[in-house]
This record gives sequence, C-alpha cells and structure tokens, in this order.
Amino acid sequence: MKVQIGNIAFFFWALFVSQSALGQEITIKLGADEVAFNEEFKITVTVNNGRLKSYDNFPDIEGFIKRGTSSASSTNIINGQISSSQSITQNYIPEKEGIFIVPSFKMRINGEEISVPGKKVKVGPEKERRDPFRDPFKDMFDSRSRRQAQDYIDVEEDAFIAFTTDKNEVYVGEGFVGTLAFYVAESNRAPLQFHELGKQLSEILKKLKPTSCWEENFNIENINGEPITLNNKRYTQYKIYQAAYYPLNLEPIDFPSVGLEMIKYKVAKNPSFFGRNRQEDFKTFYSRPRSIKVKELPPHPMRDQVAVGNFRLEERISQREVMTGQSFNYEFSIYGEGNISAINNPIINDDGNFEFYDPNVAQNINRRNNRVTGSKSFNYFIIPAEPGEYNLKDYFQWVYFNPSEEVYDTITANVEMKAFGESKKNQSIIASDLGEFYDRIGADSNVLEARSRFDSIKTYANIVILLMLILVAAFIFKK
Repeated sequence: MKVQIGNIAFFFWALFVSQSALGQEITIKLGADEVAFNEEFKITVTVNNGRLKSYDNFPDIEGFIKRGTSSASSTNIINGQISSSQSITQNYIPEKEGIFIVPSFKMRINGEEISVPGKKVKVGPEKERRDPFRDPFKDMFDSRSRRQAQDYIDVEEDAFIAFTTDKNEVYVGEGFVGTLAFYVAESNRAPLQFHELGKQLSEILKKLKPTSCWEENFNIENINGEPITLNNKRYTQYKIYQAAYYPLNLEPIDFPSVGLEMIKYKVAKNPSFFGRNRQEDFKTFYSRPRSIKVKELPPHPMRDQVAVGNFRLEERISQREVMTGQSFNYEFSIYGEGNISAINNPIINDDGNFEFYDPNVAQNINRRNNRVTGSKSFNYFIIPAEPGEYNLKDYFQWVYFNPSEEVYDTITANVEMKAFGESKKNQSIIASDLGEFYDRIGADSNVLEARSRFDSIKTYANIVILLMLILVAAFIFKK
C-alpha cells in the first residue's frame, strides 16, 4: 500500500499541534503496599502530553536497595485526539522481611517540584514463581541451596575522595577554585553508593570552609559522573562541592582532612538468580589535608583597595554633545575574571567642569566551568558646568592588580564628548525646600526688641506662682 508523503507530513504536524495544545501532566506513583521478598517495589514518574526532560534522583528507602531503572513511552489516538506519555521507573529490591516506611519526598520533574506523601510497605516471604518449562528436580535442589547461609566477600575498591585546588599559592584577593570530589576507577569492581550525602555534606563544609576567605559557591545540585584521566588512568569524577575562594588576609589557608561515608556492598560468594547477591556495608573514605600559601601584593599606594584579577572595560554614553546644565548618562563597566563583589567604584577627578552624582551599580556573577566571571557596571548621571571638548579618561580611572602578569594596571575611560553653551560653573541651583523656618523670614519683623520687656513679664509670673503656692500650703495646714 502506498502512502502519500504529504499525508505523512500532515499526520506529524497534527501530532505536534495536538500535543502542544494539551497541558503537561506529571504524576509520581508508588508501588504496592505489600511485596514478597523476591519481588520489587517500584516508584514510577509519568509525564503525560509532554517529554520527560529532567528529573531528580529517586529517594533512598531504608530496607531496600536500588536496582536499576526502566523507561517506557506511548502515543494513543482515540477519536482523533492524540495523547502521549513517557515514564521512568526506579526498582527497589528488599533486603529483609518486615514493615518499612517510604518517607515523604519531593522530586523536581521538568523543572516542576512534585511532593509525594510516604507510606508503609510490608515485605513478606518469597513467592513461588511458576514456570511451565522448569525442571522440578532442579527446583528442589535450588530451593535447598537457597536455604543454606550465603557467604559474602569484601571486594577491594578502586576509589578515593580528594579535595583539590587549581593553585598552590595566591596573592591576597586572588581567586582559586577548590573541589571536593569522589573518584571511581574504571577498573573498580566493588559496588559503591552515596549514603545520606546532604547530611554528611553540611558537616563536612563546617570543617572545610575557610573563615579568612570570600566564597563564591558553585552550588552543585545534581551529582553526575564525568570521565577524567589521572596519571594515565581513567576515572569517573563525582563532584560533591566546588567553590572559588578569595583570601582576605595573609593567613595560610588550611583545608583539613574530611571523611565521607559510603555504602559499600559485599558480594555473594556463590551468586544466584533468586537469592541476595550482595550485602550492605559501610566504609569511610578520607581526603588528604591541603594548604594554600597567601602572598602579599607588591607595594602600591592603593594596595589595600584594589581588586585582583583579569579585567577589561566596556563603556556607554547617552549622547556625545550636550548643553551645559543638561544631563547625560555614562556607564563605566568592568568585565573579567576575579572577585566581582570586591570591585570598587572608579576614581573620579572632579575639577569642577562637571557635576557627578553617585552611580547606580549593577552586578552580574557567573560560576561555571571552574571559573568565576562577571561584570560590575557604574551608571553615572553627569551635568556639564563648563563648555568645551572633553576626554573622559581625564575624569575616570580604575586600578587593579593583574596576578597573571604580577603588575598593577589602570583602566581609563576612552569616550570623548563636547559641552556647549554658557558657563554654569558659578551658578548655584537650589533644588530642595529649605523648610518652614526660612519661609517665615520674609513675613516676620526684623525690628530689634529690648530684653527688659520680657524680663518684667517673667518677674510678674513668678510672683503669681509664689502666691498660689502660699495659698495651697495654708489650706493644707488648716485641714
């Protein structure tokens, strides 16, 4: 049967339009309330009328071990209405019989956070699995062997944890990047899994973060493995924490050894299809301590005020020709790599030819690819007071220290502008209300009055008050 190409194109166009018209619906379904010891408990994430683009890690459940995921997708056409769904299922195998709690948890699916209430799950005895092609005599011997105690062996792991830095020594204010990561070699055969990582990490960072540094945290949310080669050996690197540090003084920066507890499974000596082939155990891995030397900046009048890094200038001006007394905007923006938060305002040479107002400041910081970059912009409101042609490099300059070249450098403005009109240098403009006191000066009399008049009034008042006190005292005495 032949199908026209136009019909096919129309079908997929209709499929796209129909799916776009329907809203995305996300559901998370927990497995059964009761499972057998040889059955799996499942948690399934389903996206209807949309694609499953991203999702968080599935939760850990005490008494269960994660055992792989499976995914499915479907498209249905019913009465001309097209619907689709994608799902992913996390499988859990029980470690023992009993009643276990699936805790309440939250997962971020396609950028939307979904809350899931917990529940109890009962794990019962193994269920017999019917197979029409099984050998009953083989089942009898297998059943007997499964009842025997299983032996587990400890497999030597090829993995380690390390805190590394991209520099061994820095200047005061110069940034360096510290990374805490877990490394697993390709040759590793020991099953490993993270254990309560969030809780452990909060305690690790209390020990690890230096108090004498400004920190720019890279905020790692999802831990994903990245291939890396160390000493001609291939590893998978799992970054746990990463930040850029900027020393504030000359104290050496010491990072102590920290420990990370991992779940390490022992494997069955005689693995079987139905039995437990591994046993949960724990092992703590420790990083090596590390120290960073901090050097003093070379002598300079502004040594204690300058930023340290690699920077460049971008500038904008609203108009290059303006009348005296009228305003224009000038933006002085510093771009580069370094501690963006430590960038100070540029130095302004005020010779009276311009009236400079305090700038509006905007800051942008990017933390990615093991670098901290960004910009800080200073937007000035300026009024020329004297006509003439001006180069703004005579008015704006910004000094910083370049650690790559180990020199101080000065960034100056490059914009030229022209002011024309009459001189406004000696004119003063009152821009605010001086208040009620000054408003009444013109209305009140400026004739001087003698103080003796007020002194006589004060004397009479004192006499009246004294007589009143005497009358009150006499009345009280009479009573």
